[in-house]
Amino acid sequence: MEKVIEETKQGTSLVLEHKAGNTKKLFIESYGCAMNFSDSEIVASILANEGFNTTQILEEADLVLVNTCSIRDKAEQTVRKRLEKYNAVKKINPGMKVGVLGCMAERLKNQFLEEEKIVDMVVGPDAYKDLPNLLKEVEEGRDAINVILSKDETYGDISPVRLLSNGVTAFVSITRGCDNMCTFCVVPFTRGRERSRDPQSILEEIADLSERGFKEVTLLGQNVDSFLWYGGGLKKDFVKASEMQKATAVDFAQLLEMCAVAYPKIRFRFSTSNPQDMHEEVFHVIAKHHNVCNYIHLPVQSGSTRILKEMNRQHTREEYMKLIDRIHEIIEDCSISHDIITGFPTETEEDHQDTLSLLKYVNYDFGYMFAYSERPGTLAARKLEDDIPEEVKKRRLQEIVDLQQEISLTRTARFIGQTVEVLIEKSSKKSDAHWSGRNSQNTTVVFPKEQYQVGEFVMVKINDCTSATLIGEAVEYSSIMQ
Repeated sequence: MEKVIEETKQGTSLVLEHKAGNTKKLFIESYGCAMNFSDSEIVASILANEGFNTTQILEEADLVLVNTCSIRDKAEQTVRKRLEKYNAVKKINPGMKVGVLGCMAERLKNQFLEEEKIVDMVVGPDAYKDLPNLLKEVEEGRDAINVILSKDETYGDISPVRLLSNGVTAFVSITRGCDNMCTFCVVPFTRGRERSRDPQSILEEIADLSERGFKEVTLLGQNVDSFLWYGGGLKKDFVKASEMQKATAVDFAQLLEMCAVAYPKIRFRFSTSNPQDMHEEVFHVIAKHHNVCNYIHLPVQSGSTRILKEMNRQHTREEYMKLIDRIHEIIEDCSISHDIITGFPTETEEDHQDTLSLLKYVNYDFGYMFAYSERPGTLAARKLEDDIPEEVKKRRLQEIVDLQQEISLTRTARFIGQTVEVLIEKSSKKSDAHWSGRNSQNTTVVFPKEQYQVGEFVMVKINDCTSATLIGEAVEYSSIMQ
């Protein structure tokens, strides 16, 4: 692969990996979770072997792909607007082909191809290796579709093309699918059963990133805490494994420690966690290794035990709070973030107040907050009436957002006067004279550029803050640079 440097509107240099000799152009956009962005890098790698290099210019593309999310209605509406844009360009360039990837592809395959006829190709999350065959179908004038879910596909043998990379941070997927049947969620239906990737292939991918100068890796999965490799496939089949397989099995805490020990100059994060599957061993690994970040994204969804039961979340409010207590007992100065859904069916004002009180108890650093959006095909859509008025959902959501902003400012302010380690990732959006990076707790830090460069670890003294950003000045290189 050759590397091509391009400038964004913000002035940040981004690296596109291009394969010499490729003549066709691929335009690919991703929406939704980090896993979708990681999957798009796998798709780009597969298509690089079919003669495609990526482009940021829609109008010059031979193939346009959108990697989609179905988690909320708003995400689907955004994708539909993009498809309208693609098809407007396609009228000018009739040779262009348009395809839908990911969760919407799995959920709305018939509508896209047969009813609305707005795409040429529909490809589910487990079928990306079939893209070469599907492209041939399209070139021969036929609609192409493959949304079959797999019990063993992890793409562990694919070396991803790093799309629009800053050359510093990268995603590495370790699991696919989800076995937790939360009543509001479409993921088990669009991404299939949980299966874990061979740890050796994970370490090999990180080794490649290390050789290429990457400094931070985020281990990805719909539920990373359920990672379990025993030489088999689905986690549910572990009970059938031999005693030898069980004795040599690798769980998430062990994988995280393997990564930290093997690559001490790389900083590690992980996402996403599930409270029912998170174990204390992970906390001890974080506390033990300087290069594992003091940050956990731990979705709670609601502060009400009654609503958690309606959501089929396998934890209570009290169990979640105990888990939070153990995090703080074991990990010094750990930041925690959340996902919260407000306005879930049957939610009362008392349930809502439980959520607000949980925010105050945990003191989350930040979070992702949404009003409930009914997703077709989920158990909640089939069994529960969406009975909370929109104006009530909006009011409750605003109360949650306002409280979280207050807490976030307090949490961010704790760093004022401290000196924190920061990995420089890019230029600040607001000032080309400043760098932007994150500390171990995942808080954005901006400071004057001076002699420092992207990809360097520096110690930054914090002088001021907003609710989301630390403002300071670099004082020296971090010891991890030595």
